[in-house]
Amino acid sequence: MKKVVLAYSGGLDTSVILAWLKERYGCEVVTFTADLGQGDDMEEVKKKALATGASKAYVEDLREEFLMEYAFPTMMAGAIYERHYLLGTSFARPLIARRQVEIAELEGADAVAHGCTGKGNDQVRFELTYKALNPHLKVIAPWREWEIRSREDALAYAAAHSIPVAATERSIYSRDGNIWHLSHEGGILEDPWREPEEEMFQLTVAPEAAPDEPLTLEIDFKEGIPKRIDGVACGPVELLTRLNELGGAHGVGRADLVENRLVGVKSRGVYETPGGTILYTAHRALESICLDRETLHYKDVVAQRYAELVYYGQWFTPLREALDAFVRQTQQTVTGTVRVKLYKGSCTVVGRKSPYSLYREDYATFGEEDVYDQADAEGFINLFGLPLKVKALLDIEGFGISGYRAPNYSKFKRD
Repeated sequence: MKKVVLAYSGGLDTSVILAWLKERYGCEVVTFTADLGQGDDMEEVKKKALATGASKAYVEDLREEFLMEYAFPTMMAGAIYERHYLLGTSFARPLIARRQVEIAELEGADAVAHGCTGKGNDQVRFELTYKALNPHLKVIAPWREWEIRSREDALAYAAAHSIPVAATERSIYSRDGNIWHLSHEGGILEDPWREPEEEMFQLTVAPEAAPDEPLTLEIDFKEGIPKRIDGVACGPVELLTRLNELGGAHGVGRADLVENRLVGVKSRGVYETPGGTILYTAHRALESICLDRETLHYKDVVAQRYAELVYYGQWFTPLREALDAFVRQTQQTVTGTVRVKLYKGSCTVVGRKSPYSLYREDYATFGEEDVYDQADAEGFINLFGLPLKVKALLDIEGFGISGYRAPNYSKFKRD
């Protein structure tokens, strides 16, 4: 390799990798850092990359694109991986990798590199994006090549090569943060019985330490996209930043789960997603009045598959694009306002309205006979229950009793 573009965060792993690439391959290294709202001083990250040996350091603010093209579409799909994970790291990787490929092409580089370990999901997410966008690029994954086998080894390498890092031997967590969420792995979290240390959390206060008075918010959506908080129009970055602050102050958005990684092992992750949790909750409430039953129920099926695609790194695939087309169609009427109450770790919907609402109070009361004639229910039940009736008649004809009334002696078995 003559020139490599490295996805660079400025943290322990990628700082070590930058020096290692130059030492191992003797190649020119260009770094790319995406500002996704992780809170780092991007100018300092750029200076650090150049000081560590990068020939050029790209730093780009991709926060709005991240939200509009990745986070919000996933939220509108209702995608949640394994019941709790709102996919904040998962949909960040294809954006970073896509721009990394573009820079590699711009720079005439023949390789790209990332700092993902050989045990995690992120290596798949990066490399599937590379394959989808430019399979001619050579991929370097140092964690699958070098002799470093732990974060302690990486710290030792950094010390030996005078590379400044923030992690220490005493407190080592593997974290990934952006404007959508902050994840925590490693350290005491590797024991799923251990409760996370309170000082580990950075975006949310403990629910028991949250204010004693609830906070009520109104969020306006237009075709599924959040647009206003309490009537004040906000851009996507400003809106989510504000929701993160409000949700975090009330302890909203913590998730502690043991998840199934794509590579076949289980891992424990603790996530903080205050603003995202509020948006998911509010968006679901608005869909409940704007979508008909069949569409809503089928969308729940799509949501699980969508979550798997995102988690598995299959963002740039025909199936994800096809599912997105379905989701966009469903969102045409998802316009309105949702009122939520934040209180000690909970986000509760307390009101929803929409000009496209399918809910009508006068219909719901069943008071209008021209809308719902209760006598019609008898015919509906007869037809809906016809398969059950036919089976029971056949059972009675053949055995003298419905199969569902046959005695179950297994419940009387002794232990």
